[in-house]
Amino acid sequence: MIYLVLGIVLALVVAVVFSRKSKPGEEEKKVEVPDDCCGAHEVCEADSLLSADGKAEYFEDEELDNYKSKAADSYTDEQIEEFRDVLFTLKEREVAGWLKSLQARNINPPEIIREEALMIVAERRFVN
Repeated sequence: MIYLVLGIVLALVVAVVFSRKSKPGEEEKKVEVPDDCCGAHEVCEADSLLSADGKAEYFEDEELDNYKSKAADSYTDEQIEEFRDVLFTLKEREVAGWLKSLQARNINPPEIIREEALMIVAERRFVN
């Protein structure tokens, strides 16, 4: 009788051990939450390029307000460099917020700067 009870207990232990192991070829996904994400949403809104609230956040770029409502294809090389200087001082996680801020402030960045910023955001999404 004791052997029967020990056999059942051993079978339960083996079943628990095997049920917790991952299946062959199946890797556990490691989920990393960005530093600036609150975790309350399935998709982090920090990387969203749509300005939901319309509030402008400044990234030490107040001088760019001079370009409000200017067409994206009408910038001079010097003006493009002003945008580039701001872009290259931002942290990767701030670029999407900067683009949203420009949108809220009705500033159309130069096309080349917009493309560079979108590449940074896309790379950040791909890595995360």
